[in-house]
Amino acid sequence: MKRVALLSLLAAAPVSGQDLYLSLEASLPERPELIADGAPRRLVLLEDGTLYVGGTQRIAAGRLEKGELKEIDKRLEKVRKATPGLGGNLSLGTGAQRFRLVVSKGKPIDVVVTGDPAAAPFNLRPIASLVADLAAYQHPTLRPYRPAFYALRAREASLPGGCREWTFPITPDKALQAPQPLAAAETQGWPTGAQAASACASDKRYAVTLRPLLPFEKP
Repeated sequence: MKRVALLSLLAAAPVSGQDLYLSLEASLPERPELIADGAPRRLVLLEDGTLYVGGTQRIAAGRLEKGELKEIDKRLEKVRKATPGLGGNLSLGTGAQRFRLVVSKGKPIDVVVTGDPAAAPFNLRPIASLVADLAAYQHPTLRPYRPAFYALRAREASLPGGCREWTFPITPDKALQAPQPLAAAETQGWPTGAQAASACASDKRYAVTLRPLLPFEKP
């Protein structure tokens, strides 16, 4: 399946958090109703083992044990040894996949990886294998996470089908300028994440996304 890069997220600052261990952003399936700006990060891991895994629309939360964190530590050390000075952009060859891996624990890593991990050359297999595994990561402790706030964002656009009335307490002009924090109660009935909704206000139509926010995230 073709994929479209999360260009805006990949260019954004890394997720902030006092005890951030690592985060991964990943590309989305190429579908017209999906807007990358609304997608949660694919994975966020804190140093205490708290884990957040994002899908196209929602987030699940769980927790890793100390032994599981140590295994990730070992894999990161292998990556650092195999690709010293890792940072910037790294191509695995062909393929439209795109990832951004940020590691805050230990020697920092901030790298955008493009291409198909399965086709990576031998010397890049440690980093390719790591981002592929993190992008597909699951854990038995994961449960649905209910965010207290979302980031409301809008752009002038006409999506296929009709449109619903703009009912948010934030004006379209503000949502056009920058993502705006919105309490979860104000999002009832609207799709979340990268799934865009069509909203009408006056004679204008907007494509609206509601990105779920983690406790330490800001729009």
